Amino acid sequence: MTETITSDMPQDAEIVAGVTPDAKQERILVIKLSALGDIILAMGAFAAIRAAHPRAHITVLTTRLYVDLIKSTGYFDAIAIDRRPKLYQVREVLALRRFLRNGNFDRVYDLQTSDRSGFYYRLFWPGKAPEWSGIARGCSHPHDNPDRDSLHTIDRLADQLHRSGIENVPPPFIAGSDIDLERFGVRSPFVLICPGGAPHRPDKRWPAERFGLLAKKIADYRLTPVLIGTDKEADVLSKIDSMCPKARNLMGRTGFLDIAGLAARSVLAIGNDTGPMHIAAAAGAPSIVLFSRDSDPKKSAPRGTTDNAVSIVRENDLRELTVNRVMDEVRHRLDLVD
Repeated sequence: MTETITSDMPQDAEIVAGVTPDAKQERILVIKLSALGDIILAMGAFAAIRAAHPRAHITVLTTRLYVDLIKSTGYFDAIAIDRRPKLYQVREVLALRRFLRNGNFDRVYDLQTSDRSGFYYRLFWPGKAPEWSGIARGCSHPHDNPDRDSLHTIDRLADQLHRSGIENVPPPFIAGSDIDLERFGVRSPFVLICPGGAPHRPDKRWPAERFGLLAKKIADYRLTPVLIGTDKEADVLSKIDSMCPKARNLMGRTGFLDIAGLAARSVLAIGNDTGPMHIAAAAGAPSIVLFSRDSDPKKSAPRGTTDNAVSIVRENDLRELTVNRVMDEVRHRLDLVD
């Protein structure tokens, strides 16, 4: 049973569910804080770490948003929630330090490999740090590949684990919840459409009007366009909904595991380079992902669970990407005939 440990208060971490590790168990900590797409791309690494330490008690340190998603994998015995304190939040930093030092971890896999997680390595000073896989200066298992920053995230994590003695990192996979399509008012066959994205990166978004036209073309083939997104994407989803009355708008109704469940039942998923498309691909949906110059698919594209599961359509400026070009890819992926 997974236990949830919260380190978001200025006190030692508190076990609120589950069991504590056996005194003789190897203790492992995995650090992966964000973002959603990167969490999904790390799923294969999570699986490989569990396979390499089958009898260990493994804790993952992450942020609150991803607790349910990570818990669903079954790879971890405990989840620790990190509020990512600022340096001036001394009490919170000291609480995090107590959590790290009192965990008696034998090894840490730092899959975040950021300045923040490198700082966490230094919190063990002046005591002895555990074995540490990452890029923190002085760690026992450094990922010192000079090309690491040019590798795709999945390849970078696999190379990091290889240097720590772990081989055979599988593709990311998510088993979504058992979806009752009637609960969502969705009928098969349907195409999942993810038209949103990070609000602070508008250049990664294809215009809503193009998604609306695409949805209409998809509906002409008697496929139901199913729209997903958060309340913050209401304008985008409403625009598409108004342009394609046959679309089903699930705004604000789908958590991460719901998205995975829907994706697994869909015939295709289409969307911008955003976290939900990583979920869709990892759940097994054939996927088309739209990229602009704002991100590099060679480093961060979803890969899916099988070869050629994901098609990348890239245009430097997504405002220049035509509906016909995307629809041609839809027809190709689904063997549609005019």
